[in-house]
Amino acid sequence: MKILKNIGFLLCLWAVSFAAFAQTNDNISPARKRAIDSLALEKVRDLSKYVSIVGDKATPFSEATRVIDRAVELFAEGAQMGVSSVNSKAVRYYDVRKYFQRLMALNYDKVTIEWYNIEYISDLEKQPDGRYVGVITIYQKFEARNKDNQIVYQDVTKKDITVYVERKQTQIAGNLIGFWDVMLGDVRVSETRKK
Repeated sequence: MKILKNIGFLLCLWAVSFAAFAQTNDNISPARKRAIDSLALEKVRDLSKYVSIVGDKATPFSEATRVIDRAVELFAEGAQMGVSSVNSKAVRYYDVRKYFQRLMALNYDKVTIEWYNIEYISDLEKQPDGRYVGVITIYQKFEARNKDNQIVYQDVTKKDITVYVERKQTQIAGNLIGFWDVMLGDVRVSETRKK
């Protein structure tokens, strides 16, 4: 089943990117760019779901661990996620797996995390190495409650997520297939305020 899902995903990527590889240069056509933008936003929405699942104290440990593995797959190697609080001006950055492990271990009885207003704030720009880089901004509502269901902490954080787009190749049934791959980079905190 997992093999079929992986093949389906690769075929989807192939369909999304075939026309781009038919071109002789690395430029992204407007139609291809819209497809890539859609894929990037979909990955950010997936990340949003994963943050909510792992942060939810009702999620079983085994399920949270599985979701963390899925979340890590969305990111480029070395990516970090920022953590902030209204009680401090400091922003701390953790590698993605460590961020999720800390999220799972938060010492509250109930945690609700919601992402909203997910949109591009900077268009994809070609870099000297051939990759394209853009930034997606999101707002995160964080709410923590105690055992009596009273709110003990809440904030709203604006975060900027770096998006990397690059051409890659894979082999399917002996054929070399090219596709545009989207990976998430650092998740930077740009503002934290009381809700």
